[in-house]
Amino acid sequence: MLYELKGNAVVSQSGGPTGVINASLVGVIEAAQKNPNIEKIYGAVHAVAGMVRDEFVDLTDLDAETLEIIAGSPSSALGSSRDKPDAEYCRNIVEVLKKRGIRYFFYIGGNDSANTCKIVNEQADKLNYDIRAFHVPKTIDNDLRTTDHCPGYGTAAQFVARALKGDDLDNRALPGVKIDVIMGRDAGWLTAAASLAKDNEDDGPHLIYVPERPVSMEKFVSDVQMVYAKYGRCVVAVSEGIRDEDNVTWAKKLAENAEVDAHGNVQLSGTGALADFLAGKIKANTEIKRVRADTFGYLQRSFAGLQSKVDAEEARETGRKAVEFSMEFDSGSAIMKRVGSGADYKVEFERTELANVAEFTKDLPDEFINEAGNGITDAYKEYALPLVGELPKTGYLGNLPKV
Repeated sequence: MLYELKGNAVVSQSGGPTGVINASLVGVIEAAQKNPNIEKIYGAVHAVAGMVRDEFVDLTDLDAETLEIIAGSPSSALGSSRDKPDAEYCRNIVEVLKKRGIRYFFYIGGNDSANTCKIVNEQADKLNYDIRAFHVPKTIDNDLRTTDHCPGYGTAAQFVARALKGDDLDNRALPGVKIDVIMGRDAGWLTAAASLAKDNEDDGPHLIYVPERPVSMEKFVSDVQMVYAKYGRCVVAVSEGIRDEDNVTWAKKLAENAEVDAHGNVQLSGTGALADFLAGKIKANTEIKRVRADTFGYLQRSFAGLQSKVDAEEARETGRKAVEFSMEFDSGSAIMKRVGSGADYKVEFERTELANVAEFTKDLPDEFINEAGNGITDAYKEYALPLVGELPKTGYLGNLPKV
């Protein structure tokens, strides 16, 4: 165990919001309130962008009732930021930490956030200022390495599964082709959750495309035609990061003047261009008359009143564990390891080095994608269902024998 370090703490939330990121925030606050080594608890408004501007709120004495409301609220209660700090940016942050006597740094976010945490810790060491810097994993993309899964994923996956269940029933009522574009720039974890909507063989989504399997437009159109010929309709779930055979995303090819964020990522989710393009290809290359498309976009991240119970509990515990680990280690990320499956599902929490999480991403494994590259296997469902929780049962009467 490290030597005892007393001082103030700061917690903040970075990157895209989720349905349970506030549960992690509350977990950090709860654990910090009970920790004798932590005096005042600051919340940085809009993450690192707020830190460099010295914009903080006092979270030290928040009451239990307020914390419960926050834990059940979607989005980021402290605001967020897409800033990608470099060494100089992080040195400025450390100066603010010194000024406020902050010794504990808790940063809730994805792989870029883990890297920010790492740089802040390194700059503090160079400035001979002792801090404990801990990353609290968060992302609906579920693409962080080392951890079995990420807080935020189960809730977003539940949203996708529920949405596809409803969309499939809509498509049964008025048959045609329906294309749903789902978040997932580089990995197909969230799009894969659409497969959880299927209860019966003829249920949609009938086709699922993820970034890990490039697909030509000819194959895409052919797949849709085959399903339509079989069922008289076709529901398709497509990742926003779907790629052509040259491994370039179709969205990027469409965006001549593509919007790029601070991390150099092409803007994919704020436009319906990909959905419209795919629908147009089906209309132009088949005789199918009814073709519709939707882009789920940001709805997947902050849908009020919808939380996976397991996801919310694990998110909160991840925040608590980050505080606990900060008493034993100089820095790190609080991760989960699965130690049970099915009805015996459970996880254990561990601490890993920031370098194991920072910047890298984790693809959807091969065993979760079917051989044709247009569907998801049962192995994925076994992995995901404990995180998502129970889904509603739905029915349809149009398949009853005609009289």
